[in-house]
Amino acid sequence: MSHRYVYGVVEASDDIEFETDAVAEADQVYTITHRRYGAVVSDIDTTEPEETDEDAQRHDDVLREIMEYDGGQTIVPMQFGMAFEGDRELKNVLRNAQPAFRRALRDIEGKIELGLKLVREEDADVDREAIEDAVADELEPVAAQSVPNDLFSDRLVFNRSYLVEKEDQEEFDDAVAALEDEYGDELMFQYTGPFAPYSFVDVKIGAQG
Repeated sequence: MSHRYVYGVVEASDDIEFETDAVAEADQVYTITHRRYGAVVSDIDTTEPEETDEDAQRHDDVLREIMEYDGGQTIVPMQFGMAFEGDRELKNVLRNAQPAFRRALRDIEGKIELGLKLVREEDADVDREAIEDAVADELEPVAAQSVPNDLFSDRLVFNRSYLVEKEDQEEFDDAVAALEDEYGDELMFQYTGPFAPYSFVDVKIGAQG
């Protein structure tokens, strides 16, 4: 029996279908709709997919393809591993979570997520607070929102995700470049994205079974 692996949720009017390298060696992504919302899915033979590095990357790559599909789509992204027995179970979720999807799509419409990590060079002595202030001065005026992430290493002095209007990405890129010009001797810059805005949605869509 074929189950449904979910990448995210879009407006039902955004009918998405394309061939690609999807999770668990699926080769097609398509939309299952219920009223106002549609889940973008591929077929899978389990409801408990194993999170391999390869499939985690495929999940992210498919989300990027969806975001770029037909001139650009807004999608509420799901974390890796959300799979359902079949269409009926998935449509029940789409029905029951309509208010949450409506809020999430409104909040992230036309926006992308970008990430910035700053890693201290081994011999550098840096003022973390001054760096945080400098980054905030440059990036916060361009971003719609931002959230802090864990500092999981002693040398990681800054780790933050930003929600940015697609049309403002170039301005944001330039602001990051200006910071790198100023602090590049002391810090390694890890600037990533664009991603689907995982960090700015909090929609739980229930049990998979």
